[in-house]
Amino acid sequence: MKDWEKPTVINTDKAPTYGIAISELKADGKCPKELVHRQVKYLNNVVEADHGKLKQLIKPVRGFKTLKTAYATIKGFEVMRALRKGQAAIFNLTDDIRGEARIVERAFGIGPSVLTEVVAMLEQNLDAKFA
Repeated sequence: MKDWEKPTVINTDKAPTYGIAISELKADGKCPKELVHRQVKYLNNVVEADHGKLKQLIKPVRGFKTLKTAYATIKGFEVMRALRKGQAAIFNLTDDIRGEARIVERAFGIGPSVLTEVVAMLEQNLDAKFA
């Protein structure tokens, strides 16, 4: 992980297994030594509340047969929720449905990347201005 990707604080509930797991990760060098683990009952509620909607979507599916299908399905739910909540707006360079389609393409590794399309769009605009 890059330095800016490494967490400095982890909030969990008071389950004792979290403390043990984080200590082991620190000992193995998989977590920074200066990582602060805060076990406060209510600090984790925001994250847990966000999982509630996801759990509602997954319940009708009745579980997953493989980790691969679980990953793809949950990723799809999360991408759609981010679009609906406006959390992906910063990545929507065209501010329309095409931009949202590009976000989905990029999230799942299908189709051209956003960067390639932006460069092509800029080239078209420059060509139109100077033509």
